[in-house]
Amino acid sequence: MELKTAKLEWLEDPQVFAVNRIQAHSDHCYYESAEEAEFGEMRLRQSLNGIWKFSYADNPGERVEHFYKADFSADQFGTIEVPGHIELNGYGQCQYINTMYPWDGLADIRPPFTDKSNNPVGSYLRDFELEAPLKGKRQFISFQGVETAFYVWLNGIFIGYGEDSFTPSEFEITHALKEGTNRLAVEVYKRSSASWIEDQDFFRFSGIFRDVYVYAIPECHVEDIFIHGDVSDDYEDGLLRAELKLTGGISGTISAILRDGEGVEVTKWDAVPAKRDVEFTTCVKKARLWSGEDPYRYELTFVLTDDQGSVREVIPQKIGFRRFEMKDRIMHLNGKRIVFRGINRHEFNVRRGRSITKEDMMWDIRFLKRHNINAVRTCHYPDQSLWYELCDEYGIYLIDEANLESHGSWQKMGAVEPSWNVPGNLPEWKECVVDRAKSVLERDKNHPSVLIWSCGNESYAGEDILAMADFFRERDPGRLVHYEGVFHNREYDRISDMESRMYATASDVSEYLKGDPEKPFILCEYMHAMGNSLGGMHKYTELEDQYDMYQGGFIWDYMDQSLMKKDAYGKEHMTYGGDFGDRPTDYSFCGNGIVYADRTESPKAQEVKYLYQDIRLTPDPKGATIENRRMFTDTSDLEFVYTVLKDGELVFQKSFFAEVDPLQTQLIYVEVPEFTEPGEYVRQVSALLKQDTLWADAGFEISFGENVYLVEGKTENSFKEPLKVIYGDVNIGVFGEGFRVLFSRQEGSIVSLVYDGKEWVGRPVMPVYWRATTDNDKGNKFSVNSSVWYGAGRFYRYDNKNCEVEEGDGFIKVSYLYELSTVPKSSTKVTYLVDGSGAIQVKAVYQGQKGLPQLPAFGLRLITPEAVKKFAWYGKGPEENYSDRNRGARLGIYKDTPENNISRYLVPQECGNRTEVRWLKVSDMEGHSIGFRAVNKPFDVSVLPYTAEELESATHREDLPAVRYTVVNILGAMRGVGGDDSWGAPVHPEYCISGEEELITEFIIEKR
Repeated sequence: MELKTAKLEWLEDPQVFAVNRIQAHSDHCYYESAEEAEFGEMRLRQSLNGIWKFSYADNPGERVEHFYKADFSADQFGTIEVPGHIELNGYGQCQYINTMYPWDGLADIRPPFTDKSNNPVGSYLRDFELEAPLKGKRQFISFQGVETAFYVWLNGIFIGYGEDSFTPSEFEITHALKEGTNRLAVEVYKRSSASWIEDQDFFRFSGIFRDVYVYAIPECHVEDIFIHGDVSDDYEDGLLRAELKLTGGISGTISAILRDGEGVEVTKWDAVPAKRDVEFTTCVKKARLWSGEDPYRYELTFVLTDDQGSVREVIPQKIGFRRFEMKDRIMHLNGKRIVFRGINRHEFNVRRGRSITKEDMMWDIRFLKRHNINAVRTCHYPDQSLWYELCDEYGIYLIDEANLESHGSWQKMGAVEPSWNVPGNLPEWKECVVDRAKSVLERDKNHPSVLIWSCGNESYAGEDILAMADFFRERDPGRLVHYEGVFHNREYDRISDMESRMYATASDVSEYLKGDPEKPFILCEYMHAMGNSLGGMHKYTELEDQYDMYQGGFIWDYMDQSLMKKDAYGKEHMTYGGDFGDRPTDYSFCGNGIVYADRTESPKAQEVKYLYQDIRLTPDPKGATIENRRMFTDTSDLEFVYTVLKDGELVFQKSFFAEVDPLQTQLIYVEVPEFTEPGEYVRQVSALLKQDTLWADAGFEISFGENVYLVEGKTENSFKEPLKVIYGDVNIGVFGEGFRVLFSRQEGSIVSLVYDGKEWVGRPVMPVYWRATTDNDKGNKFSVNSSVWYGAGRFYRYDNKNCEVEEGDGFIKVSYLYELSTVPKSSTKVTYLVDGSGAIQVKAVYQGQKGLPQLPAFGLRLITPEAVKKFAWYGKGPEENYSDRNRGARLGIYKDTPENNISRYLVPQECGNRTEVRWLKVSDMEGHSIGFRAVNKPFDVSVLPYTAEELESATHREDLPAVRYTVVNILGAMRGVGGDDSWGAPVHPEYCISGEEELITEFIIEKR
């Protein structure tokens, strides 16, 4: 029934979610001629994007009520960009919320009601003239995304009402259009009953944030297409069934032609009479199947002609043949077990919020492919249509999620409490959530990249969500259905075809799979990548090889949700929740990405790329073992490079080619010299793209493997150079050719170290026990439980009687003993041995004490008098890495600067560490250098412009002081960063540092 009058009460009625909206349909393109189709220009679509007139009100009572009338004067209106968020155009307030509702504690309301005093309203006006190609036909208007509820008028005539922020709302406007200028009025409400089921973990925006356009349809028009691109049971042939629904004055004929990816005709159907429902079927022998590895698509073109044989409509539709199915309790694609090496992806831009552009999507899709990410879960709503087209073209598997989340209605501060959960079993909510399932399915059903429909996220379970699952299965039996929420309510276990959990530990997953379960397992969210995180990810990816029913997971998440904001001086900086005066808020919990919000890579991406690589490479003296974990394609598209490094320097390199079949392993022999000169050797094998692809140029590395071995040799005795020692009342001076060291009995430390006239000590060299707290440290209360170590490095007891000096032939040894401010008491002894060359052998021993908590780190810290220019190291790199996040790092010689070594996490924290370092070289602006060399075993190192204490006290990067010096940390032990989750999961035991056991940091300081 068509309604002609808008009613404000619809906002609080969950049974009213679409008024006058046309039925959801496929997102196919159509053209009036073959020539138009060839160039992809839809003449029957007219964009209304651009600058609109706009008025903002804090609540409905303050809005301009009759602005939609044809004679309304908009002289007092401002302007706004469409598409775009109201809050990012200078109106209203940004607010970030995770699980609780934005009005929690501010308004005493329950579903489906809204806070009438705080429900911002945006009134939009747009004047336009209809373009010539659209005239004389039926016309419609399409809103691709409006948050969260809106009313539409055209020329003063009520057109319709819509909810569901993330799928199109379309209305016919033929009856309301006129010649000349037309006035479109749209009234957008930030909150409605729909807000209770759009409680996603994101910034709460409003407005017209996706495209708006007017379109017309020919007299006879294909309004919906459903392509079933199935595969025969032997996975050899493509089985095509195309279902078409026609509308309008149905007459004439329709024909079709199928061409392969090179444009060669495969099948042609003769013209058949046009009617309401038309179907085309065929079998394509030896079809080339679609997969993420080989996203091959055919093109199916439909042509509608009138009774005189003139073309009315041409529809070119890309299709892919593939079969996704559950076989023997395991998900299979084209007959092969699939593993999702996935990630959750919000649509986000640092300046535009969720109103992202084509350029954003192009960057994202290439990043995913370059980092071996093969799957995306569209958390927690359907994305723009272009994203699905790109995933079809580039080869990304999708879990396509309906726009549903009611987290705050059933989980409070982590506890399950569903007493007023929506939608639950409430009949008044059932139709609207099923409609959301219909909207996403009907729009996206022709994309081969979509393998799984998801009923939404974190909305508990009940009859309403079960009805969504039933709809998905009935309408589209060629895909599976996902829903994680049944984990909390097993009464509705049948909603989901797979066991899907969030943040289960690897051991939890293993326990489930050992129990001979009925469903395969995926982690719809895992590895919470908040701040400096992603430690221990390898424990999950190792499950792929241990259990066939483990089928991967989706990292949380892709990109930091941070907005760029200008300060009072006009300087831009990154923000998070609370930075806009927004309360309530969940502060920096929006910073969970492996990509920073400005679309630059974070160091965490290095680990993801390695652990997700589907070509495993193991070098040995004979060549390389290549394990091809691809399901469908061999390695003929790759060039392999075998490299040998000696002490970090290249000594051998050779490229070779190999064709290893899918899911096969092969040893490829490479003629490699035998290296006998003493030293440390690293064998590395890389797989590079042989030719340019859509997502990377030829020569791009997709995977690597390495191992290390030593060639032992005799150590030459060093020449003993003369050494001069001066014993002062307070200080001990040690002199030699080109160096001077000053040991202070009073300070209990080296207070001066001069090489070739350059002073390197700005503050006394002292032991360090603390690292700046990470988000995960805070979440698992490590910083609380181990806070004693913060004071241990700053407040300690040293008595000059605890200074020991031993002088010998060509050396002097100075030792200091520090009693730490711990309970129970503990101590550290640091010994410096200086020889005539100026080399200082340093050995710091923490002596351990029963009853003391784990340490964040242990080593020594040198702070230079002024900032240094750069540093180089031989160790793991190139990006920041930790003991539980260094699989993706490789051994080599690298360079960086202290400023660049500060990772741009939203909250400053521990960062910039490198593991397995053999030597470090730090250089100043004039080229002076100081070196640090490992003794017995490699150390961890960081070179930063700030101390741990300065990082600890900052809440934003802008809080950090001006750079005045450089902090060099040489660490014998550094705690892993963890990342199973960020609110309680501990670092795995093997990556922790016991406070009860002895710890040793040993290295040599020397001129470089």
